[in-house]
Amino acid sequence: MEHAVQLDRVSKRYPGFALQDISLSVKKGFITGFIGPNGSGKSTTIRCIMNLVRKDAGSVHIFGRDIARHEREIKQRIGFVYDENYFYEDLTVAEMKKLIAPFYERWDDGQFRTYLEQFEVPKRKKIKELSKGMKMKFSLAVALSHHADLIIMDEPTSGLDPVFRREILNILRDFLQDEEKTVFFSTHITTDLEQIADYIAFIYKGRMVFQTDKESLAESYGLIKGPKELLDGDTKKYFVGLRVTDNGFEGLTGDLATASRLFGGEALVEKATLEDIMYYTARGNDRV
Repeated sequence: MEHAVQLDRVSKRYPGFALQDISLSVKKGFITGFIGPNGSGKSTTIRCIMNLVRKDAGSVHIFGRDIARHEREIKQRIGFVYDENYFYEDLTVAEMKKLIAPFYERWDDGQFRTYLEQFEVPKRKKIKELSKGMKMKFSLAVALSHHADLIIMDEPTSGLDPVFRREILNILRDFLQDEEKTVFFSTHITTDLEQIADYIAFIYKGRMVFQTDKESLAESYGLIKGPKELLDGDTKKYFVGLRVTDNGFEGLTGDLATASRLFGGEALVEKATLEDIMYYTARGNDRV
């Protein structure tokens, strides 16, 4: 299967944090969700993908080409949507568009106007006068108006209301009607990804935990709930993380089939959400 983005053993070290040997593949024609608690390295990974920071080791290829060698050409085909505003606050939407459009060879004014109307973004308002949601809509309109083949989104729905978050997800579904298009969606709001993602990549403390398709994830991970008497040195090893109380335990297993056979009818087995997986991986074992 063709990949839109490939990272091979990428590392980047900062004081107090290190991105360590990150290998990641973003499959063409699909939405890959990139999850992890805040501070896990999601934004640093994206900065390495975009060649915004100088990585210490490893390689990044986008559309089969090294981003460090073909940056200008590659970025013509990428749309960016970030959580933070990176537009000039004192310019109007229309003025900002005039600055941005010349950078893209395939800029489509008609498509941009269509998105502004669809998103109800007032083009005569200054950027600083827009709400957070409106700024995000403007950013998304820009990303979608130069016929990008890859959309990279870094926490795009953070702080937005559920109605607008749902609207963004629908826009991404429409974008992927063209099977040549790809979305890489970094977020800690896992419910959004459970609705639309095809693949999930999980990073924690600067290391990749896993990358897999969403269906395989559902088959591998599960929540086990039962009396604490079921726990011993042998059974505990089947859990990624455990929460034990005086009344019993709840734990995440990454080997759902084996754990289900092991505990049989003595424990309750439930489907694990992406939030469950993040929580128990980060928390580990705990007793309350």
